[in-house]
Amino acid sequence: MKRLTILFFLLTFISFKAAAQSDIYGFTARNAAAQEVCMDTYKGQVILVVNTATHCGFTPQYKELEALYNKFKARGFVILDFPCNQFGTQAPGDIHTIQSFCTEHFQVTFPQFDKVCVNGPDATPLFSYLKSKLPFRGFDLNNPFGQRLDQMFRAQNPDFDKNPDIKWNFTKFLIDRDGHPVQRFEPTEDMQRVREAVEGLL
Repeated sequence: MKRLTILFFLLTFISFKAAAQSDIYGFTARNAAAQEVCMDTYKGQVILVVNTATHCGFTPQYKELEALYNKFKARGFVILDFPCNQFGTQAPGDIHTIQSFCTEHFQVTFPQFDKVCVNGPDATPLFSYLKSKLPFRGFDLNNPFGQRLDQMFRAQNPDFDKNPDIKWNFTKFLIDRDGHPVQRFEPTEDMQRVREAVEGLL
């Protein structure tokens, strides 16, 4: 009981601290070279933060993300890739294995960070902050994958959509030039809508 109480207060503190931030610039994350990178490195740019996986049905989105990055990077746009193994263990291997896969199959050139947790007590603070600002709003039920994911999660918990946690790989958070999260896209969202939202901020 004591351990549960301590865990509860720890999670509450982390959530409060994340929610108290006014932008993403106070957060850091470890890059693929094991260096801590402060998010203010990207100050003034439009940012798309994505949790990714290399063995997922949505993995081909890497190709669309790279195309998006190449189209808009000269105008101050960057994609920050955070591999995560929490969903179906679909991001196996270390960051160097993941980078090799992404380079070989999708010619990825946008920044890739070390593997992270995005949910639970070990969630990296950046993602705790993003979830607090942009909670889950549901999958696109016009997408067959969206229907399947909704059915799968609803069978486990009828109120799963009330929880702000990230539900699956390739959830995307769009950040404006002032470091404020402005839009969340679930993996079932049409990439054309993502492109239009990015362009609208540039």
